Formats: sequence, C-alpha cells, structure tokens
Amino acid sequence: MMQFENLKAVIDFAIEKEKEAADFYDTASQEESMSGVSEMLREFAEEERKHQAMLEKLEKEGIGKSLDEYKLKWITDLKRSDYLVDMEYKKGLGYKDILAIAMKREESALRLYNSLLENAETEDTKKLFKVLCQEEAKHKNALETMYDDYMAKIGD
Repeated sequence: MMQFENLKAVIDFAIEKEKEAADFYDTASQEESMSGVSEMLREFAEEERKHQAMLEKLEKEGIGKSLDEYKLKWITDLKRSDYLVDMEYKKGLGYKDILAIAMKREESALRLYNSLLENAETEDTKKLFKVLCQEEAKHKNALETMYDDYMAKIGD
C-alpha cells in the first residue's frame, strides 16, 4: 500500500492522477472523428481539470475550510465496468470500446481512492478521499449509464 509523508504528498499525488486522466481524455478527444464522442471526452477532461483545481485550492487554502462546503452523497455503482476487461486505447476505437476504457479508468481511480481512504489517519485526509471517491463514482456512474443506453439502443 502506498505510504505518504504528509497530507501535501497525498494531495500532490491526487493532482498528478487528475492531470493524467485529463490528458488521456484530451488525447482521445483529439483523435476521435465522431463529434459526439469527441465532445464527451472533452467534457470528461474538463471534469478532471476541475478536480485538479479543487485539489490545488485545497493545498493552498487548507483542507478543512475548503471541504466543509462539500456535500457527500451516495452514488450508485451500476457495476458495468466490473464485467469488462482492461483495454488499451487506440485511435479509431468504437464508441462502446471508448466508454469501456473510460469506465475502467474511473473504476481504477475509485478503487485507488477507496484504498487510500481506508488507510487515512486524520479526519481531514479521510474527508479528502471521500470527496475524491464521490467525484470518481459520479464519473463512473455517468459512463456506465451512457454504456447501458448505447447497448440498449443497439439491442444488446
């Protein structure tokens, strides 16, 4: 399990993960020829950048005050990604495969943040990981819903 020296190290790690996710969605959006898919990927990149900005603000202002306003709520896990295999992104993949890759990425991020939450030692750190878990769970849910809708449309 990952060990961090302090809360700043945890936040820096999370910022890097959000940057990686935004870069993935940006790259994929630029390579996609279907405008709807490209737009969806750009929106996810923007969401990841919002998480990065939230984390950078937390680092600057302190975790307590910044997270006090954040409302935690349960996000349903549709578990669609649990039944998919990991795939590598390649230019020209179909919509279903792009959704599958994105779902697996969000599942992985959620699993990571849940693991870090379990090992968090302070209340502030626990709150931070709860917020990050919720954000990743929202993305996973949105992607799984899109996947379900698409599969229903094609009769699967």
